[in-house]
Amino acid sequence: MTLKGQNIYLRALEPEDLEFVYVIENDESIWEVSHTQTPYSRFLIRQYLENAHQDIYEAKQLRLVICLTNSSEAIGLIDLFDFDPQHSRAGIGILIQNSSERNKGIGSEALQLLIEYAFSQLQLHQLYANIGTENEASLQLFAKFGFQKIGIKKQWNKINNVYKDEALFQLINE
Repeated sequence: MTLKGQNIYLRALEPEDLEFVYVIENDESIWEVSHTQTPYSRFLIRQYLENAHQDIYEAKQLRLVICLTNSSEAIGLIDLFDFDPQHSRAGIGILIQNSSERNKGIGSEALQLLIEYAFSQLQLHQLYANIGTENEASLQLFAKFGFQKIGIKKQWNKINNVYKDEALFQLINE
């Protein structure tokens, strides 16, 4: 299984993930990193899940659920977004829902699996990540896998009436 690691695996979204996605999308504490500004209804999320079967070439994104090896319970999400087949690139983002599950290597393993999948299966040339300059955990995670900071977007995001910088990281498949 391509998307299976030692401690976790990545799987496609299922209709049963409705409540999990609903909770994440409506958690205002993470809206800053997900660039969400309004709540999502269960109806909209149900429609999204009904279309989650679309191929990455059709949807231009791929959202996968992070699960522990011994469970099917969702603990996080990892995404490829803004998929651009012409230029062989995509953005990548990750979220582990509960803070109690963070700093255990889950994010590292999930990111490694998706990088390998993107470069070997999708034959992408590059991945990029947009990370708030104050998000130390994400900055360290992406740097660990060789993502290079290629620039700072000054005062890029307005959060609680304060403009904050965002770093652009890039990983090129050599």
